Amino acid sequence: MVNRFGGRDDRGQALVELALVATILLTLLLATVEMGRIGHAYLTVLHASREGARLGALGREDKEITSRVQAAAGSIPAGQLSIEVSPAKWQRMTGESIEVSVSHSVHLVVPFISKILPNPFPVTGKTIMRIE
Repeated sequence: MVNRFGGRDDRGQALVELALVATILLTLLLATVEMGRIGHAYLTVLHASREGARLGALGREDKEITSRVQAAAGSIPAGQLSIEVSPAKWQRMTGESIEVSVSHSVHLVVPFISKILPNPFPVTGKTIMRIE
């Protein structure tokens, strides 16, 4: 289209380019935020499993280990954590290993990410330490 001064009319071109670029940038931003949420949950459950395993390596009871894990994972509600301690207290011997596994499911909020990854996305932290 020719404008009244004899040149081409490019007024809508910038708007179309903005729409294309903004869509890509918004997609990348939302994906980054969702991956950050998953990463935070993973680091939290890993830290909690280390705290629990350290307490178990010192010979503490399962109830104390579970309480420490829940306290260490403060940003995740205790009801959303799955905590497994093995072996059982009566099977633990000095020099043997104790394993504490903490799991949590992260509910994804970005629709296109939940089409790619399972929703809820499972994260697990597992720590093995030698009993002192």
